[in-house]
Amino acid sequence: MKFKDMPYERPDADALKKGFADFTGAFKAAASFEEADKIFLQCDAFQRHINTLSNLVSVRHSIDTRDEYYDKETEFWNALLPELAEYEQNWTLATLESPFRADFAKKYGDLMFINAEIALKTFSPEIIPELQRENELTVKYGKLIASAQIPFRGGVYTISQLAPFKTSPDDEIRNAAWKADGGWYSEHGAELDGIYDELTHLRDQMGKKLGYGGYKKLGYYRMGRNCYGEEDVKKFREAVRKYLVPVADRTYREQAKRLGVPYPLSFADAALSFRSGNPRPMGTADDTVAAGKKFYDELSPETSEFFRMMLDNGLMDLLSTEGKEGGGYCTDFGDYGVPFIFANFNGTQGDVEVVTHEAGHAFAAYTNRDRIPYSYMWPGMEACEVHSMSMEFIAWPWAEDFFGADADKYRYSHLAAALQFIPYGTMVDHFQHIVYENPDMSPEERHSVWKKLLGEYMPWLRLDGVIPFYSEGKGWQRQSHIYGAPFYYIDYCLAQTVSLQIWAMSREDFGGAWDHYMAYTRQGGSRVFTELLDNAGLQSPFDEKCLRSVCEKAVQWLDSFDVSKLDG
Repeated sequence: MKFKDMPYERPDADALKKGFADFTGAFKAAASFEEADKIFLQCDAFQRHINTLSNLVSVRHSIDTRDEYYDKETEFWNALLPELAEYEQNWTLATLESPFRADFAKKYGDLMFINAEIALKTFSPEIIPELQRENELTVKYGKLIASAQIPFRGGVYTISQLAPFKTSPDDEIRNAAWKADGGWYSEHGAELDGIYDELTHLRDQMGKKLGYGGYKKLGYYRMGRNCYGEEDVKKFREAVRKYLVPVADRTYREQAKRLGVPYPLSFADAALSFRSGNPRPMGTADDTVAAGKKFYDELSPETSEFFRMMLDNGLMDLLSTEGKEGGGYCTDFGDYGVPFIFANFNGTQGDVEVVTHEAGHAFAAYTNRDRIPYSYMWPGMEACEVHSMSMEFIAWPWAEDFFGADADKYRYSHLAAALQFIPYGTMVDHFQHIVYENPDMSPEERHSVWKKLLGEYMPWLRLDGVIPFYSEGKGWQRQSHIYGAPFYYIDYCLAQTVSLQIWAMSREDFGGAWDHYMAYTRQGGSRVFTELLDNAGLQSPFDEKCLRSVCEKAVQWLDSFDVSKLDG
């Protein structure tokens, strides 16, 4: 079914609650596994339907945050979902206590029970008011960012629309764009601080109500971490500082030489990879999508079927428009067995990375659309990001179709950016650990922490205040995940490390790398992250040798390029 034709009507909240209660009662009363399994499948379809309705509202609200109808529906779901959580928790308890648990584990695997036990630790009816307020605040943040109207060189732009100017090879334009962007955030800094301060205290209060003494432990449970913990993440952060920061620093020193600017770089200069300009996609947004179609058609029969289905059903909203929420994401509509891609094309190389990154998520979801239970369609967040980040590298042989003469420039900057990203993403995670360990910090203290971490993880940046907002230790406010999905961001870093393994494999044997990718992807969410990797012949990012190895291979490849020829 086409996205525009998918029906939505506000459901009856009491009927949904009764539906969960009825399924729970019938499940408990089941006299045999066969009877219990039938009810289990019915409830799974029921949950899939609820998810479809709430996702339809979320997507349509994202596309136009000014739409009054979907604004009201967003408020409805933000209030309802925390209330439904109590009924869902009762269902979960019933499955965990079922006399047929062993039969279910034999048929569907025991991960559903592992994840259920974690989910139980994230909710109690007494935190419903906090959950509802948390939803309201994250929507408020998104609407504030979407409302940005930034005057610049005779025009008015959203944050996404301003982005191409922030990588302009013209120093005057690029610096002015960064100052205009930073100026908007600075102007709204007090409001951004206020939203986050309330979110931090709400989450801290939820953690205390649930008996965890604060939010950090609850945050790990909410992320569904089922095969690693805080100590593993801490060791990964240490390995990043040991191996990645020096490599990324080296790429920025080379960049400073290419640009003819002093090191450390300003935020504006760090955004320009080449004096001749960053790689840009050829042609229009339609040309980028057409290049994506060619890529997926030629990559495999499975990817060809997937991408054609997305195009035929209008399951991508890609252009940056007024009132549209910032960023990009992939979600799904379970009733129809299809994913959806939301993005903001702006004429930069990020447009190509949408067609590869978000479509990597979407391809994995489509591949596993018939998984039962429904929760097995997606693995954990860190595992999901492997699908997307690896697909970016899988697309390298088709770079000419996307970038033309800029293809090699793209490959070089893409690999360098992957290495440079991991320190940033790890810093985001480190920042959040400090914040939730110290929830009563003032906004000024949070900014000070961010500025200190910039010096540790990103020493190539000048923190002299030349670029407002960013060089003042406030840049964390533009990272939506910090507001809406605490402790998510390290998932990108873990996945990027795995994707670099697949990139290294593809340099030696592209077909073999694709086989590893598919072996990983076909498992859906049926295993924990480390098992998914092991089953696909991939190394865990928690193994220090993994990070060390990918750094060595990446440096060898970068050193093999005569970068001066790319900057002609």
